[in-house]
Amino acid sequence: MRTKKVTVVPYDKMWQSDFEEIKKEIESVIGKLIIGIEHVGSTSVEGMSAKPCIDLDVIIKNYSVFDSVVGRLKTIGYIHEGNLGIKDREAFKYSDKPHLKMHHLYVCPVYSEELHRHITFRDFLRNNPEAVKRYSLVKETAAELFPDDIDGYIRYKSPCIEELYQMCGLK
Repeated sequence: MRTKKVTVVPYDKMWQSDFEEIKKEIESVIGKLIIGIEHVGSTSVEGMSAKPCIDLDVIIKNYSVFDSVVGRLKTIGYIHEGNLGIKDREAFKYSDKPHLKMHHLYVCPVYSEELHRHITFRDFLRNNPEAVKRYSLVKETAAELFPDDIDGYIRYKSPCIEELYQMCGLK
């Protein structure tokens, strides 16, 4: 069991501006190298309860610019961690960014299956308020049941995610 505090909070309208601040800082160093930056994950869906951490997918055309992206992100404190077992999704960690909301930064080529999954799921939820209510409740319950067990939290919400994936054509 991995002990990691699990906190799920109600939707916060500030998450959109938090995303914009992070995006602006990232674009300032790699804007010309990328296609765009997408706000994904639960904080990108209005009304969705979420762990208060912004997920961002930086989109590149292909890996020909990746080394330049890594180098420029390093100048503003991001360290490449590798794909962490997910093909075509490169993760970055950071330190010393107290001016920005906690976030997860990923770089994906435009053809990435993981990028497609993130955007498809986000867009489905944005257009399905009943699914948002249901998934929010499942996440809130999972956080209450497994406040110190991220694996238990993930296991508890997995059946709901699988069902929602089927509804939006991901499985």
